[in-house]
Amino acid sequence: MTGPAGNIEYRIAHLRERLAAGELGELGVRVEVRGQTVVITGTVPSAECRDILLRTARQELAELAVHSDVVVAENTSPDHAEELP
Repeated sequence: MTGPAGNIEYRIAHLRERLAAGELGELGVRVEVRGQTVVITGTVPSAECRDILLRTARQELAELAVHSDVVVAENTSPDHAEELP
């Protein structure tokens, strides 16, 4: 594919490769094109992981519209006991 759409797909493929090869390789993050916008969705274990992910995406997808729906999973221990009925 040539033209702007092909360029976007190529850049997204490169971003996916970088994410898989880097320290975020185990994350279940999706990167998709919706119209002229790139959408990044998924859950990461920490705010630091989200920051690395978004920084990497900004580097790879500079000048493209990017929307992020990346959620940080709450993985801390509960501060109180769960009460069962």
